[in-house]
Amino acid sequence: MTAPLLQIEDLTVSFGNRSGAAFQAVSGVDLTVRAGEVQGIVGESGSGKSVTMLAVMQLLSPSAAIAGSIKLDGQELTGLSDRQMRKIRGARIGYIFQDPMTALNPLLTVGQQISEAVRIHKPEASRSEAKQRAVELLRLVAIPMPEKRAEQYPHEFSGGMRQRAVIAMAMANEPDLLIADEPTTALDVTIQAQIMELLDRLRREKGVGIVLVTHDLGVVAGVAKSLSIMYAGRIVERGLVDDVFAAPHHPYTRGLLDSLPQMDQRVERLRAIAGAPPPISARPSGCAFHPRCSYAIERCLVERPPLRPVGPVEAACHRAEHVAAESRARQDA
Repeated sequence: MTAPLLQIEDLTVSFGNRSGAAFQAVSGVDLTVRAGEVQGIVGESGSGKSVTMLAVMQLLSPSAAIAGSIKLDGQELTGLSDRQMRKIRGARIGYIFQDPMTALNPLLTVGQQISEAVRIHKPEASRSEAKQRAVELLRLVAIPMPEKRAEQYPHEFSGGMRQRAVIAMAMANEPDLLIADEPTTALDVTIQAQIMELLDRLRREKGVGIVLVTHDLGVVAGVAKSLSIMYAGRIVERGLVDDVFAAPHHPYTRGLLDSLPQMDQRVERLRAIAGAPPPISARPSGCAFHPRCSYAIERCLVERPPLRPVGPVEAACHRAEHVAAESRARQDA
């Protein structure tokens, strides 16, 4: 087995407020990504997915305190200065931000922005070489008439084209790791499929390691090998995608899967998980999911379950075996 490209161990991210109180947004997260592998991270808004990835890039606000280890190909990133990180961002790690319209500068053409990303890390490249590279990248992400499109501004692109342009920018310097933060949000299903096919092609042809951050289990199922489910700043279940989908061991994972529409079933209302995720300032004691969980027992209210091996996956649930048994029974029914 190849050495990890990205290795996160016991990552904790806390934010302080003006009164001096500190709140943990991410707690004890471990994550391993290898070259040519897609690792999915799934959870509702506020689960800590994006904060975890922004911690990898060292792009959090000054009020954030990061503890734990983040290694890229064996190099420790935690504690590096901003000057040192600027040599890594965009060169070794590419980041696809959630909203391409706000990620792109409206005053510069798309070609200028991609060219700038090239020249920052390759100052020896001439303007014409960087411009040609921008056109090649737009062609790589399947944008039609790339020579013409490179001269256009972001507002002249459709939503799907802007997303592909952001991917082109993230790939400008052929990074080893690509972090895709909700790359298909607000896109129609046809464009979603094109974006995911593009990411999978980059993985196959370029050997890029990809972290796919999303709230959509269907998107993950198509391209990811492994999957981590996050809730209230912690990983509550992880394993191979097929194993997690076949028999989820955590009630939250079960709830996410139950909320998906089934093509072979006609129902008046989709199932939903009761309640809402807890805010960072009011996380419940014990298992953070217990106020929304139909499997909760008294132990869940006071004792936080560790992430432990249960069959083919790892799950942070005191009743993981019971949840898995019911999941299998549903599959067999």
